[in-house]
Amino acid sequence: MERLWFSLLLLAAACRGQPCPKRCMCQSLSPSLAILCSKTGLLFVPTAIDRRTVELRLQENFITAVRRKDFANMTSLLHLTLSRNTISQILPSAFSDLRRLRALHLDSNRLTVIKDDHFKGLTNLRHLILANNQLHSISPHAFDDFLSTLEDLDLSYNNLAQVPWDTVGRLTNVNTLNMDHNLIENVPQGVFTNLHKLARLDMTSNKLKKIPPDPLFLRIPVYAKSKGSPLSSLVLSFGGNPLHCNCELLWLRRLTREDDLETCASPPDLSAKYFWTIPEEEFICDPPVLTRKSPHTVALEGQPASLKCKANGDPEPEVHWISPEGRLISNGSRTLVFPNGSLEINVTALKDSGNFTCIATNAAGESTGRVELVVTAMPHLANSTSRSRDPSSEPFLLNWHGTPIQFQWVETAMPGIIPFDTVKIATVEF
Repeated sequence: MERLWFSLLLLAAACRGQPCPKRCMCQSLSPSLAILCSKTGLLFVPTAIDRRTVELRLQENFITAVRRKDFANMTSLLHLTLSRNTISQILPSAFSDLRRLRALHLDSNRLTVIKDDHFKGLTNLRHLILANNQLHSISPHAFDDFLSTLEDLDLSYNNLAQVPWDTVGRLTNVNTLNMDHNLIENVPQGVFTNLHKLARLDMTSNKLKKIPPDPLFLRIPVYAKSKGSPLSSLVLSFGGNPLHCNCELLWLRRLTREDDLETCASPPDLSAKYFWTIPEEEFICDPPVLTRKSPHTVALEGQPASLKCKANGDPEPEVHWISPEGRLISNGSRTLVFPNGSLEINVTALKDSGNFTCIATNAAGESTGRVELVVTAMPHLANSTSRSRDPSSEPFLLNWHGTPIQFQWVETAMPGIIPFDTVKIATVEF
């Protein structure tokens, strides 16, 4: 009991002449000052906090917002804990005066978004803990002020389907990266390449079907768990994802150990099996096979045309189109290439006539097919005349590539050429 009272007295001792906030405990270990205000029922950050405080703990309260004035002029603060409150709002530049802050704990709150100005001024931050919130969005520039200093980033147990991967790829000093228990579906190729100090990457329990190999994984020994692994190793955790076990995941199969947690969700014959129980030769891919493409297609000059090309394979093939001139077609004002393999030409030109090539590719190979497009020129008068015609004159014939077509004259301003929007078709003879 005496030891307990002695400890309480030490915690309650404040700096000479410095009041301690009501219901808080102040610990003065010269020259440092720590203020402990956990489980005190606080609705907001106390105003009577010594601005020279080095460590401030405000966890397990009912604080709902972090304001600019809450931490103003606290330039000595190194460690700030706001865990297990009900914080749903961080006002712009709320931490801007905390230039020396090294650790910020905001886990177990109610944050939904992280914006560009939420962490402005934290130029020395080493540890950022945002686990167990309700985050669904993080601005690409939210971490700009501490990209080169951050060592520990915890985004676990949130609702993140998308992560600012360009930002993650620039965390060159990061050691631990936790993104487990989110809704992440894709990891970009090579995003971890420059994270040379990364020692632990946890992406368990997301919605990943595939994980691209990264050059970083090939340079550093990789282990499934940290127990007994060398200090220079990288610990990867991808268990609890609906992984599709084909040749694209063979690299991960070769890195895992018998105590890993990775299992296959598909294909059906490998479902629910642990990686280490499946022979490497069963991690296979199927090359693309074209199942549908457009037949010979005819379009009128200036009108749209649609070309189809569909392929099956494992993994799902990507379809690209090559023009008759041999150029790769990309999205632009005149052409659109859709993920399903369709090519839309909004306005056809005579030069588009020829064989278009669709190429379906995946990790197992490629398959090609050709679609011929014929663009027909606009019709012209068989006998040009500069004499204007009366709208009530008799119908006349046009010669359209040898086919006589009878038109009724309405109006024209260009001798010898009849725009489609100025004529009425009377009869068509084939």
